[in-house]
Amino acid sequence: MAGMTLEQLKIFMAVAQQLHFTRAAEELYITQPAVSAAIHNLEQEYGVKLFHRIGRHIEIAEAGKLLQVEARKILDQVSLTERGLRELNNLQRGELKLGSSLTIGNYWLPSKISEFKSRYPGIKIDCSLANTEEICVGTATGQFDLGLVEGDVKPALQNTLEYEIVGSDRLQIVVGQKHPWFEWGEIDLSQLTQTLWVMREPGSGTQQRFEEALQNWGINLSELDVILVFNSGEMTKAAIEDGVGAIGISELMVKKEIQLGTLRAIRVIGNREGKGAIAEIVRPFFKLKHRQRFQTALSKVFEQMLISSILDGSL
Repeated sequence: MAGMTLEQLKIFMAVAQQLHFTRAAEELYITQPAVSAAIHNLEQEYGVKLFHRIGRHIEIAEAGKLLQVEARKILDQVSLTERGLRELNNLQRGELKLGSSLTIGNYWLPSKISEFKSRYPGIKIDCSLANTEEICVGTATGQFDLGLVEGDVKPALQNTLEYEIVGSDRLQIVVGQKHPWFEWGEIDLSQLTQTLWVMREPGSGTQQRFEEALQNWGINLSELDVILVFNSGEMTKAAIEDGVGAIGISELMVKKEIQLGTLRAIRVIGNREGKGAIAEIVRPFFKLKHRQRFQTALSKVFEQMLISSILDGSL
């Protein structure tokens, strides 16, 4: 038996994704007969049907579905091994794949990446931004070497992902100049239900933390009059600059606007058990990594840099 080759697996995966021999050939920059021959040889070698030919179309067969799952594992491991070998050069070359939630990626992470690049200028850093839920899933499926989020990891992924705090931020209640609270600067907790609200989408770390704070204060989200929901902190911020709503937003995101006086952070005083306490929302930033996947040397070094920033106080 000749056995299957990595080239055959790559061709098979392209066909399984495209469900079309010609498009798979175009994706791989090889001829269509070469694609057909690779699939035919695999089917002949193991005596199975990987695809059903139905007229001019194809559908993946049961044996093909099995091979698709296992081939993805094999090709992912080969890719990681190749990256590991390339890194055996004192970190002069290589690639680090990061996934970050939006607030961290736009406001906290750039300085960390800049510091890392100054130490290892030959390293390519590929950073993708999405909401917390998407970054957790991407880290669990191997899309990212490390994930950075400000929301919680869902219970279904907690056995897959290892996470620890590498920074923190405060969530603030913020309003624009047209809002009556702008002149006050301070409100009672009970007044949170007496205004319009602009919020982030479900799955956002910011939204998770804000809803947790409301629960801790004895307020149900349904008590708030939510008029707009956006999938971007920048959009929520823009919506209230000329409007009358309020938002719960990262302190990092509104620092400039507060300095310029176009937005104002509002202190919330009191609680439903008694008066006097200041209601504050502090949220941690979490570093995520897969508990079992191979970790590249680059990700270990970047991870250590993040951990060191806690120890020296530069969160």
